[in-house]
Amino acid sequence: MKLKYITLMLLFCALGKTMMAQSIKPLKGTWLNIPYQDVRNKYMNPAHVDGMNPVFWKTKIKEYADMGLSYLVIMAVANEGKSFYPSAFMAPAYPVGKQSPVEAIMEAADAHGMHVFMSCGWAVDQDDNIRDPKIKSIQQEIMKETARLFSHHSSFYGWYLPVEDSMEPILPEHGVEAVNTLTAMARSLTPQAKIMISPYGICYADMDNPAFAAQVKKLKIDIIAYQDEVGCVREPMPLPRMKANFKKLGELHQQTGIQFWSNAESFTWEKEDNSRESALIPAAFPRYLSQIVGATMAGAANVISFSVYGTIDNAYSTMPIGQPIEAAQAYLDFTDWQQRKGRWPLLERTFKGDLKHDGVAAHVKYETNPASKYNKGNLVDGKLGQEDYRTESWLGFDGGKMSVVVDLKKKMPIKTMAARFLQYQPAAISLPNTVDFYVSEDGKNYEKVKTVAMSTSKNNRHDCWIDIALLDGCNATGRYVKIVAHQDAGNWIFCDEILVNPLF
Repeated sequence: MKLKYITLMLLFCALGKTMMAQSIKPLKGTWLNIPYQDVRNKYMNPAHVDGMNPVFWKTKIKEYADMGLSYLVIMAVANEGKSFYPSAFMAPAYPVGKQSPVEAIMEAADAHGMHVFMSCGWAVDQDDNIRDPKIKSIQQEIMKETARLFSHHSSFYGWYLPVEDSMEPILPEHGVEAVNTLTAMARSLTPQAKIMISPYGICYADMDNPAFAAQVKKLKIDIIAYQDEVGCVREPMPLPRMKANFKKLGELHQQTGIQFWSNAESFTWEKEDNSRESALIPAAFPRYLSQIVGATMAGAANVISFSVYGTIDNAYSTMPIGQPIEAAQAYLDFTDWQQRKGRWPLLERTFKGDLKHDGVAAHVKYETNPASKYNKGNLVDGKLGQEDYRTESWLGFDGGKMSVVVDLKKKMPIKTMAARFLQYQPAAISLPNTVDFYVSEDGKNYEKVKTVAMSTSKNNRHDCWIDIALLDGCNATGRYVKIVAHQDAGNWIFCDEILVNPLF
């Protein structure tokens, strides 16, 4: 009995470690854009890249499989009356006699064991009016053709219904009707296929209104992958509201029988936000990571993204010129996060909000005082801020310098030190360029342990994000820790917590 008890305890401990390690959902899918449509696609699928070339898609799908993605969502299989698959009623958009893009995608997805959500649009173009009977008719014809051509593929997983409508303040009745009409057709053609929609409008949705849940419950689908709208910047500093609303969605979906997924927007804007005259470019990875963590903590069953394609994928092999700004860095950050390298495990843990460290409740001395209007926080109270500089957890230091001494109240081994900082260019708040870490036994004589350089994405026109300066494996001993941060441009430095020996 004793041996059996020990075996069970070891099993539970191992299971607990596995659950903790896997608690944040990995990114599992991406939308695929086949045509260039407007300036937003300038880098995502630029005009000079031949999106009709099957070799391009087979290479790209292999990349996604290698990145660990499972789900591919085809945005559209037709555009402006031309098809990206062999259609009987539309002219081909690809060269006659060549394999079509959709065929190439399905063939590659089969080979790599991936799951494809097939689109039934565009009936005309990206502005399809879902109230128009002609649009509905063409959508159903596309569905019939693609079901006949592709439903036998092992990778054919389900349907993406491109009938995106706003859930603001609630999903309108015509949106419900459009979804359920196509769902009925899909069920008749492919009874086992999953059906997914990806609506927008959660930013200002009236989720506390019982009518909001009532409309969702009318949908006869399997999955809703909500656009998180962080990339679209529906409001300045959208992440706190997104996380709060996703929590409400997670609770709502426990009553619906419909799976709750997240459509995490990986992009930001080169110029103006939400404009077809502004290109989509890769967001800073710390912002994107916070979105993934927020969706996971809210209970999303899966996190997919608009879009890995052209924003955080490995652009070298398939987009050698005109690749997205900083796409290579975004890809490296993403793969380092997947492999649990560098600062990402600690930053992820801080986003979860359950971090513990030796510095909590220590005494803090400010050698540079925070500005009076931004001095309500405490850098060692364990209370972390969100992506909003107006919240009380942040301390703001003007003039591009922060110098802080932490008295740990006793001498101890110091293995890890870190500090969290905010980036928000619209308010002239910038990450430090360098962070110096010092240790002292007497509070008078300090030894510099290391200078950590912080880099920030140049794609910072609109977004607010949190990053962390991490010094791991320093193996020092002392009672006092000093953190000195420098910002070369003289912008504000915002910090919410100094971490000593954090558990992560």
